[in-house]
Amino acid sequence: MSRSREIFVDENTRLKEIDLDDVEVIFKTIDKERAYLEEWLPFVELTREISFTRSFVENYLNSDRTDLTCAIYFQQQFAGIIGLKDTDLDNKKTEIGYWLSESFQHRGIITRSCKSLIHYAFNKMDLNRVQLKAATGNLKSQRVAERLGFRKEGIERDGELHSSGFVDLVVYSLLKADN
Repeated sequence: MSRSREIFVDENTRLKEIDLDDVEVIFKTIDKERAYLEEWLPFVELTREISFTRSFVENYLNSDRTDLTCAIYFQQQFAGIIGLKDTDLDNKKTEIGYWLSESFQHRGIITRSCKSLIHYAFNKMDLNRVQLKAATGNLKSQRVAERLGFRKEGIERDGELHSSGFVDLVVYSLLKADN
């Protein structure tokens, strides 16, 4: 198994590749903030037992790890998750996704963390395209994409299944040449 990756965002924030040591804090945060997080995150309703989170982390650790999933630590406290998913090395593209605990909102943590992870994708992984998808109603995530210079490409109709039904997703992209 390869060594965990770590990305330093700034003096207060670091991204640490998830491992089994993170299971409890991830689960407790989701469980405590269930009502807040489940509005835009379909997996929250499935996360009823710590075993679900442990299975998620174990599956990640046992994967080929072309994707990257990191815990966000702000001032040494767990603040959320950020990662690169559906990475296609042949076509040099990936998708960035994230969630942040409510108590860490409005501090620029996600914007700075995305910026660092995008830099990692372009410069360490030699990718050419990073996309970000946000539900049409998730204006906060859309603003993150816009602050980071992503270009809005269009709407992916019924792009994600939530407990209330399908939601449309706004698709954004950033190319290495844009950066």
